[in-house]
Amino acid sequence: MSVDPLQARPCGVPEEVLARLRRAVGPQGYTEAPDEIAPLCVSWRDNWRGWTPMVLKPATTEEVAEVVRICAETGTPIVPQGGNTGMTGASQPHGQGTEIILSTGRMRKIRAVDLANDTITVEAGCILAEIQAKAAELNRLFPLSLGAEGSCQIGGNLSTNAGGVQVLRYGNMRNLVLGLEVVLPDGRVWNGLRGLRKDNTGYDLKQLFIGAEGTLGIVTAAVLRLVPRPSDVVTAFAAVADAAAATALLGRAREAVGEQVTSFELMQRICLDIGIAYVPGVADPLPERHDWYVLIEIGGQGAPGTLRGQVEDFLGAAAEAGEVLDATIAASEAQAAALWKIRESIPEAQNHMGPSVKHDVSVPVSKVGRFIAEASAALESAYPGLRVVAFGHLGDGNIHFNPAGPLGDAGFYGERARVNRIVHDIVAGLDGSISAEHGLGRLRREEAYLYKPAVEMELMQRIKQAIDPANLMNPGKVV
Repeated sequence: MSVDPLQARPCGVPEEVLARLRRAVGPQGYTEAPDEIAPLCVSWRDNWRGWTPMVLKPATTEEVAEVVRICAETGTPIVPQGGNTGMTGASQPHGQGTEIILSTGRMRKIRAVDLANDTITVEAGCILAEIQAKAAELNRLFPLSLGAEGSCQIGGNLSTNAGGVQVLRYGNMRNLVLGLEVVLPDGRVWNGLRGLRKDNTGYDLKQLFIGAEGTLGIVTAAVLRLVPRPSDVVTAFAAVADAAAATALLGRAREAVGEQVTSFELMQRICLDIGIAYVPGVADPLPERHDWYVLIEIGGQGAPGTLRGQVEDFLGAAAEAGEVLDATIAASEAQAAALWKIRESIPEAQNHMGPSVKHDVSVPVSKVGRFIAEASAALESAYPGLRVVAFGHLGDGNIHFNPAGPLGDAGFYGERARVNRIVHDIVAGLDGSISAEHGLGRLRREEAYLYKPAVEMELMQRIKQAIDPANLMNPGKVV
């Protein structure tokens, strides 16, 4: 049931339970004020909404555990929430007012730094940008990088297995974690905060909780990997004929500089057009228009300027082969930031295009061009005048494929079920995934049963039943 929290405020949690929860976290650890609760009950995209009578804000793992024990004893469902920047409605309660939100926002300590082990131990409420800044102070890099990094929390990044623009080189969140601390659905605490790169003593339990979207437990702390901070970074922007040419250029770049390719972002011309039209500071870096572009970042440990010649060489060779039509290389940090602004402005700019249906899909890198061509043709046939907006992380096969309705078609969002089926059928036919980095949440929960093998869904259901038999952890999400 969809409930507007500004209109309806149901309370399905008994007062005696709320009283116990208040005592567990103290006066600073909860809110029942509707104006404070309301923003946390609505997603920032796609309008997922619900209501809760209370938001709990524990400050320690012990307080989280006590809250969970009370909820387990009383059968009260919990919706864990970090920075509320998710894309799939996973951190919103349902509308009946029977669930409580547990926010990790007060748990922001950096517990330990071990430079010899290249690790940092942080609590779940730490903002991603703050972790990045701390790593930079230590002359290290925490390489997770995404648009919401100024407000998203590391617990949410872990729970959604966040990706971003540097997965090509460093991997997604699963690759950046060595240990976790988790409060289990019965209130017990699993302390797996071990900074080990090798531990072959059975199941890798932390991987169960990474990407589980809060349905198996509440992540309260993590041991994260740090890597050397690149001392030489080159940013380039190149026009290419199509996605196939971009894929060929990626291969050429990796042959030239190996694993130093940090980011390789693909975007259509329409992405530049809407950015220039709607986002101040976005400008076309090339003198002529082209259909497709790539943004490339190369990072290494040599003296500044060492990599530029190698980048010039492989771009020149690609131009001779017809893969690159034109290119520019940033000559300063300001120019590099201007190139990145083009890519980062796309989601904001697309908000001005009217209704669109957004997809976060992945296919093998070799099939990205085929996917975009087939999905675009199928949708343009079904909806004449439709405008395809495709961009994303070519280096790991993750494309954000966001068709917008024909100009003036205010009802296009109502076609999302049919649009999703067209796009996701093509993704499945190419051995891809309907959610590359955003998760399932409520948005893709039912579709997962269409596209994942039945045995996979059965295994997921069995894991959920084994760990959370009462279904109190973020019910109605993922499975």
